[in-house]
Amino acid sequence: MKEPNSTTDPIGQNLIKLISNVCFSVFVFSVLIFTVIAITYQPPDPWESSRALTRVFTEVENATFQTDTSVLKTGEDLIAAAATPAVSPALSAVLITEAVIEKSEANMTNLTLPSGCEEMLVNCSDPRVLIAIERFNLKLFKAIVFLDYQTPVNGSRAGECDVAWRFRNKKEKSWRRYRDFRRFRIGYSENCTYKVVGARGWHSGVNARRPRIRLNATRSGGRAVVPPPFRDDEINDTIPVLGSDAAFRKGKYLYYSRGGDYCKGMNHYLWSFLCALGEAQYLNRTFVMDLSLCLSGTYTAGNKDEEGKDFRFYFDFEHLKEVASIVEEGEFLRDWKKWDKTHKKKIPVRKVASHKVTPMQLRKDKSTIIWRQFDAPEPENYWYRVCEAQAAKYIQRPWHALWKSKRLMNIVSGISGRMDWDFDAVHVVRGEKTQNKQQWPHLDADTSPNALLQKVKGMIQPWRNLYIATNEPFYNYFDKLRSQYKVHLLDDYKELWGNTSEWYNETRLLNGGRPVDFDGYMRVEVDTEILYRAKTRVETFYNLTSDCKDGINTC
Repeated sequence: MKEPNSTTDPIGQNLIKLISNVCFSVFVFSVLIFTVIAITYQPPDPWESSRALTRVFTEVENATFQTDTSVLKTGEDLIAAAATPAVSPALSAVLITEAVIEKSEANMTNLTLPSGCEEMLVNCSDPRVLIAIERFNLKLFKAIVFLDYQTPVNGSRAGECDVAWRFRNKKEKSWRRYRDFRRFRIGYSENCTYKVVGARGWHSGVNARRPRIRLNATRSGGRAVVPPPFRDDEINDTIPVLGSDAAFRKGKYLYYSRGGDYCKGMNHYLWSFLCALGEAQYLNRTFVMDLSLCLSGTYTAGNKDEEGKDFRFYFDFEHLKEVASIVEEGEFLRDWKKWDKTHKKKIPVRKVASHKVTPMQLRKDKSTIIWRQFDAPEPENYWYRVCEAQAAKYIQRPWHALWKSKRLMNIVSGISGRMDWDFDAVHVVRGEKTQNKQQWPHLDADTSPNALLQKVKGMIQPWRNLYIATNEPFYNYFDKLRSQYKVHLLDDYKELWGNTSEWYNETRLLNGGRPVDFDGYMRVEVDTEILYRAKTRVETFYNLTSDCKDGINTC
């Protein structure tokens, strides 16, 4: 019997082996590529890709920021529009929807109204009064989400009920909530059920507002005794304390000395501050934060830099504490000094004199304190230089940590609420740019009163509420628009930050009892947020003029 010859094996078997080897090779190669991508991939910043974000925030000339300061974006504005806002467990609430109302009604089947109800006095504490108000609000205010209501109380006349509720705006991506209280006129429908006959405006239901401490002028020993003013009980921006010596010693800290960023524009400050915070997170350290800011003369009445501004005037310190590990500089230095005074063994400190020492080189450093010192001349002493070059691949700026101040956002809600959250907005950039004909040759003419009226008429229906966010200093500049629209400007609402307002009292407390100016940067923050809440938004450099936002040849 003959032995089988290998040369006579079927060709099909060899073909199958060849295909199997090729497929296995492709699989191994694919796994290798995927592994390389997974190792080297660096996720983008929360807003956009780092290249796009850098282009927006760092159009740098001579290493200082020359960006448009008429609109300010922070973390709550940079979340994708489709994202669901994160809800703080402490602030969770049942949303008041039609389904919730119907369920409440189903639990009231045993409650009946007396006969001849149209002649009866309205009982504001009756749960069905609240249901009528809830239905009315859901139908009228489409732009906000209702979170919870208080039990209605009597208004100033029979048939009037005051009620307070908490809400958030659908266009705000944060979990923060706000308060309103309004007065409603309650009547009866044909089937003897409660209905809302009419409603007054924002904060009109004064009997439903939270109790306030009244300021008085009683005197003791020749001095006025003034009790502390009312504070928003949903704001907790107190300074955290490290605690015991042991807790301080166990911590790991990143401390930045003040550099050339001080007194620069706010965009410059934010870019540098978030670099520092990003490095602290990369190194898994607590960032030592100086709450004292220097506001650039760009935003001040006298066009001079102003020191001693509190970070909490402009940004949400409570949110920052929740999402980042930080300690206030004064507390930190006191604990450090106390330790060195009471212990023979000093705190280990690594002093870093140059931004050229990268975060990657500090990753394994065991020192309790890494102290970056910025003593070089400008621009070598800018904080953001730490995050340049190779470090940009490792340091992610935590934009999500930076929100606008809740106190300023209360003003935003107050203005939006007075327009019943049903308004359009136009952003009119003028100021110094209109004087620079070389860079913006058409801007002045394209934003003139006549041109504005013609452009806006083509985009917004007549007699709508029209909010104008602008840096134009002359209040009457927009009077021509009043012939077609209900025009609103920020200065129409000065009482919201005047010396009888909650904002005034709360910022004064932060400032050691000294009044705080409502400065140009605060105006930009408020204008920006109202602009974002508009149903229709008209932009200067996209709708009103053909000039480029950053000058000729930058479109």
